[in-house]
Amino acid sequence: MIRAVAVCPHPPMIIPDIASGAVDDLTTLRSACDAAVSTILATDPERVVVLGAGEPGEDRDESAGGTFAPYGLELHAGGPGTGLPLSLTVGAWLLDRAGWAGPRTYSTGVPDVGGRVALLVMADGSAKRSTSAPGFFDDRAEAYDASIATALRDGDSVALASLDLDLGVELWAAGAPPLRTLGHMTKDADITASLRVDVAPFGVGYWVADWVLG
Repeated sequence: MIRAVAVCPHPPMIIPDIASGAVDDLTTLRSACDAAVSTILATDPERVVVLGAGEPGEDRDESAGGTFAPYGLELHAGGPGTGLPLSLTVGAWLLDRAGWAGPRTYSTGVPDVGGRVALLVMADGSAKRSTSAPGFFDDRAEAYDASIATALRDGDSVALASLDLDLGVELWAAGAPPLRTLGHMTKDADITASLRVDVAPFGVGYWVADWVLG
């Protein structure tokens, strides 16, 4: 049973030592992620499932880990392994930062959610929100991200389950697949939703939200 959901972005610059001179630009985002993670952990889950973008593969447990070495920082997150993709590595870092020492599942697909579970969904929006964005500018990007923000604010799992993944690929929205999975996993749930942040620094859409399920 899913008790609660947090949705957070996964830019490597959310790590203060990677952000360097831009660390203050993401302070609000980082604080909102901390608050959302605290909210889901307060529901007393038996396990936290971290869901994110990456190559399909088998779910991994708390022995898995990741590294920020490719981004110039010798920092490890999670368990002793180093094979987690960026999205799940940032999720592991957020859980480490929150002091979560319980069981974890890391997934890039549709995870098993048996028992009392909290979901941490790592999901970036489109990377084409401005001419300085990684993917340059696409005038469809803002509306695409806005539709996701509305769904997160309203607890609208049906809207998330209906996300256009092909358009997400065109807009470089890495979070579209895990958000769509979240929608399917929470259909028909009674959701109390909070959208904490909806921003696009550096031309990339980021949200922080948390849902508590009744």
